[in-house]
Amino acid sequence: MDEDTPLLVIVDGANVVGSVPDGWWRDRRGAAERLRDRLATDGLPGRTDPVEIVLVVEGAARGVESVPGVRVDSAPGSGDDRMVELVAEAGGHRCLVVTADRELRRRVAELGAEVAGPRTVRP
Repeated sequence: MDEDTPLLVIVDGANVVGSVPDGWWRDRRGAAERLRDRLATDGLPGRTDPVEIVLVVEGAARGVESVPGVRVDSAPGSGDDRMVELVAEAGGHRCLVVTADRELRRRVAELGAEVAGPRTVRP
């Protein structure tokens, strides 16, 4: 693993947005945009090393645009499958997947990724 490469942080948009019952279900796209904007502003709280943030969205949140500091990846199908693909494509670079989904956590951990829960990126 290349320690000079920024940590790749892959955020499970649906899972993180869904972790707080704040009415997100009425406007899934807007909720994903608010999460994207918070990630762009705050980065990964508690980390001072460089990070590359990828927010994976699916369903009604597809089409949310990337902004400086956050690349948005609209999963063509399952968001979980896309996050597993992103970890596999990272080629051994350090990855952190932010999700509470147990099955997804297991799948990405098998590929060498670290995992953290939604509170890692939520206020």
